[in-house]
Amino acid sequence: MNPIHLSFDVPKEDFAHAGEASGAIKKTLKTLGYSKDVIRRTAIATYEAEINMVIHANGGTIDVDVFPDHIKVILADRGPGIPCIEKAMQEGYSTANQNVRNLGFGAGMGLPNIKKYTDDMQIETVMGKGTTICLTIKCSGQ
Repeated sequence: MNPIHLSFDVPKEDFAHAGEASGAIKKTLKTLGYSKDVIRRTAIATYEAEINMVIHANGGTIDVDVFPDHIKVILADRGPGIPCIEKAMQEGYSTANQNVRNLGFGAGMGLPNIKKYTDDMQIETVMGKGTTICLTIKCSGQ
């Protein structure tokens, strides 16, 4: 069976539209009848990643493949790269500027929440070129 494929562009620094891609993914999963748990975990992980792209990464793309037993999400940005993934994975660590914090973002929970709500998370980053995050959310019992 071929997966259902969704693709989104995420513009840089576009807070007015931030969250639209993750909202569309959530709506599609609801329409397809996925469990509330799978929808919630996927929506949280993709929202956190989408916001990171808007804040830190000059935008990027989100590609989603929806299979009966799992969801695969590939997030590729055009940002500066992550200098220390280990630090970035620590709750509360943030490089967001004060303007972003004043908007209510930048609490340092993005990558930790993505990891928490997915079954597998792989990060590849190249300084000066960008970061790609591959996520898998298992859909047991679908």
